[in-house]
Amino acid sequence: MKKIKVVVAMSGGVDSSVAALLLKRAGHNVTGVFMQGWKAPGAKCSWEADRQDAARVSAALDIPFLVLDVGEQYRTHVVEYLVSEYAMGRTPNPDVMCNAYIKFGVFYRYARQFGADAIATGHYATTTVIDGVTYLSTSKDTAKDQTYFLWGITPEILAHVYFPVGDMTKEEVRALASDEGLVTARK
Repeated sequence: MKKIKVVVAMSGGVDSSVAALLLKRAGHNVTGVFMQGWKAPGAKCSWEADRQDAARVSAALDIPFLVLDVGEQYRTHVVEYLVSEYAMGRTPNPDVMCNAYIKFGVFYRYARQFGADAIATGHYATTTVIDGVTYLSTSKDTAKDQTYFLWGITPEILAHVYFPVGDMTKEEVRALASDEGLVTARK
């Protein structure tokens, strides 16, 4: 496999931590990025602890760590959508919107402007290439498969996306994180 520059969306959880670990082990030039989302005024939010865990894992893996503020975009494309859909009596799916607009929109464009060849996340999914077109495919762990809210990612973007934990079970991911002493192993 060709060694490339990959920007990993680091959530502060075990899955994205292991995604970064696997890419680093494969010899890629890996940078971890924490996406700081929107927080309602006065609301409690765990993103500060999550950011700290993502930074700790990045330090343990000896990879650069950056923070990308996506708060305004998240409020506009996810929160306002959620409120609007509820107001119209519909059941929204904010995960689909977050993935389409934030992770595989704002974050993807940021990574490409950063000079990355690809992005990676800790989602339980895989990709399949057929006749030069990249398609979303299910993960090994059918109980954790997340393709149902990744459907909005275009083949053009999927061609530049890695899902390193997609060929693993959650138990395998946790075991690897534990073996490596990552602070997120039990998260």
